[in-house]
Amino acid sequence: MRIATGVGWLCVVVFATSSLAQEFLRLPMDEYVGRMKAGWVGQMVGVGWGGPTEFDYKPAYDVRDDGAVGDGKTLSTSAIQKTIDRCAADGGGTVHLPPGTYLSGTLFLKDGVTLNVDAGATLLGSPNPEHYPEIEPALRSYTDRYVCQSLIFAQQVEGVGLCGRGTIDGSGEAFHGKPWRARPYVIRLVQCRDVTVEGLTLRNSPMWMQHYLACERLRIRALRVFNHGNANNDGLDIDACSDVIVSDCTIDSDDDALCLKSTLDRACENVTVTNCVLRSRCSALKTGTESHGGFRNIVISNLAIRDTNKAGIALLNVDGGVMDRVTVSNINMHNVGVPIFIRLGDRGRTVVDGAPKAPVGAMSNIILSNIQADGAGAAGCPISGIPGHPIRNLTLENIRLDCRGGGGSDHALRQVPEKVNSYPHFQMFGTLPGYGFYCRHAENVRFEHLDLAFKKVDDRPALMVEDVRDLSLVDLAAQGTAAARAVVCLRQVEGAMIRGCRPRGPTSPFLLLEGKATQRISIVGNDFTATRRAIQAGPDVADDAATEAGNVAFGE
Repeated sequence: MRIATGVGWLCVVVFATSSLAQEFLRLPMDEYVGRMKAGWVGQMVGVGWGGPTEFDYKPAYDVRDDGAVGDGKTLSTSAIQKTIDRCAADGGGTVHLPPGTYLSGTLFLKDGVTLNVDAGATLLGSPNPEHYPEIEPALRSYTDRYVCQSLIFAQQVEGVGLCGRGTIDGSGEAFHGKPWRARPYVIRLVQCRDVTVEGLTLRNSPMWMQHYLACERLRIRALRVFNHGNANNDGLDIDACSDVIVSDCTIDSDDDALCLKSTLDRACENVTVTNCVLRSRCSALKTGTESHGGFRNIVISNLAIRDTNKAGIALLNVDGGVMDRVTVSNINMHNVGVPIFIRLGDRGRTVVDGAPKAPVGAMSNIILSNIQADGAGAAGCPISGIPGHPIRNLTLENIRLDCRGGGGSDHALRQVPEKVNSYPHFQMFGTLPGYGFYCRHAENVRFEHLDLAFKKVDDRPALMVEDVRDLSLVDLAAQGTAAARAVVCLRQVEGAMIRGCRPRGPTSPFLLLEGKATQRISIVGNDFTATRRAIQAGPDVADDAATEAGNVAFGE
């Protein structure tokens, strides 16, 4: 501390005898330390550590002062709301829930107010539906069909926060059997700016746990979410928001763990999700299914995903909108239904009833890299546009999948239905012709540094590619069987470079070419010493469709 001798002691005496001392002593330890570091005491008396500080002191408010009772039985909605209103009227600050259990219905956040649930405190949602008024926000979205109630609500407010080391519990079990709109969300913020949600434990919502709609500058950090109290128990939904950072969260949910959505004609954009642990009985990380406004400039990294029944990573765009510039990297998965699911479809939901059907959207400039998955389901990973609307500029690199296997040669021969207008379910296409990836209706696709294997014998190709233009397949190490049609099957593929690949196992051939449109296939610098026959072409493939150079053949 750089406080002059004499002056420093005078400052301490002045502060200790001030009316602010009592409030300072009532702060929880984490806020006390934070304010000490920010020079709060020094600023109260005009002296800081190392000079003036820009810390803007805001007072703290205790809900007990307005009559809230932390016994878990007394309804404290009005008392807590009174404290929030008083805090907002004073220009903002922090409203504290001290240790105890506070039963409440809907609370409305106000400008400049942070609701801090202290360690040892629980905000408990009332089990009585009458304690949640119906709220129709001014901004219309497809979620109007799902929700009109919430435990914590805010609309068009700025500088708000939900923080602390305590718990918010939505009493989800009390709403079993009720329809969507009769089950409150725990948190719903609409068109809010400069929002911080941090440190809390969130449990047992009757519906989605948290929904942020059309918010700007949203920061969500270090949440512990356990949402298994009811159906439709999403963990976190970021909907048509911009400038978002989600980090350091642990989410365990009955429905999708972490969703990016666009349920109105506004993009979900400039979003970073990082350093999270996800588990779900549905999908772990998903865009959609609603995609009216699309997704732009999305970065997802450093996720640990486990015990997820459906998709680990699902990038879905089926209601119009444009998905552009999405990067997913450094993902580890264990025991997931499908590690990767990418779908451009034409379900075409509209935001409001009676509106014209949305045109087919677009997906482009997508990179997935450094992904490992073991215990993946037997279906295979689907990547599919629709006829006339390909997914463009897609890269998958440094991918290692250890699949359960068990597929038969009959699966390898099946024709996969298009299902253009269907809901994008991870098993919508059934068991796929490739145990690793099935990719169709795409342009400029890069598969680089893939390692594909199965636990149970699987007689399907590792990779099946259909109706694709401009394919690059580099450094594929894939397990195969003697009964499989091939390790890689290309059907109606125009323009491909295959190099540096190494089949594992007694496979023959490595590459199977099918379809009249298949042409300009270059096979260069591959290690075919484990396969007796490198390439086989179907009867409708032109004789000059493939060119070989520099490959190492069987027996060499």
